[in-house]
Amino acid sequence: MKNVSLILTAVFITAMLVTSCGGGNETPLSNEFALPDVTTIGNQWWMTKNLNVSTFRNGDPIPEAKSDEEWEKAGQNKQPAWCYYDNDPTNGVKYGKLYNWYAVSDSRGLAPVGYHIPSDAEWTILTDYLGRASAKMKSEQGWAEDGNGTNSSGFSGLPGGSRSNDGAFGDIGKNGNWWSSSEFNTYSAWFCYLIYFDGDVDRYYYNKEIGFSVRCLRD
Repeated sequence: MKNVSLILTAVFITAMLVTSCGGGNETPLSNEFALPDVTTIGNQWWMTKNLNVSTFRNGDPIPEAKSDEEWEKAGQNKQPAWCYYDNDPTNGVKYGKLYNWYAVSDSRGLAPVGYHIPSDAEWTILTDYLGRASAKMKSEQGWAEDGNGTNSSGFSGLPGGSRSNDGAFGDIGKNGNWWSSSEFNTYSAWFCYLIYFDGDVDRYYYNKEIGFSVRCLRD
């Protein structure tokens, strides 16, 4: 009888653990990472790291484009793609992945559950809140611990560089570029940039085939 009681107790504990861990049909927290670090800036909740996922929210894989030809072809065909800067996974640890805008706008969802890719208007709220003056951005607000910034905002806007539509990489350690979800026209979409040598921060529009970093905002 003692052994039977122990077995029943073990079964009960196992069932409780399965229930508490979300066994059943609950929606997973995110695609590929749970409980991301966030920081409050004004009334917005921003992730503190660039996105580094290789699947959409529904679990479908996002194609990795390693060669220049693969990257260029994906853009020309308006297909989603991602890469590491210089195709080096160690860059992904610090800077996350680079995505073309077709990955950003894909209906399967690039952002994890509970988050979204910020619109141009939402990026503008952030830049207006932190201030546009270069000296203030670098010495007072400090978007990142690089570039003489103090990162007092918590945004950690590291300069992850970019990948051009023909596959060439550039500006890692110099510029940070983040896609918005807002389309400018058929060929271009809005993005936010931070230039490290002078602290200039603003937004503009660029070719959707370009590879930029992605930062998510909580819903």
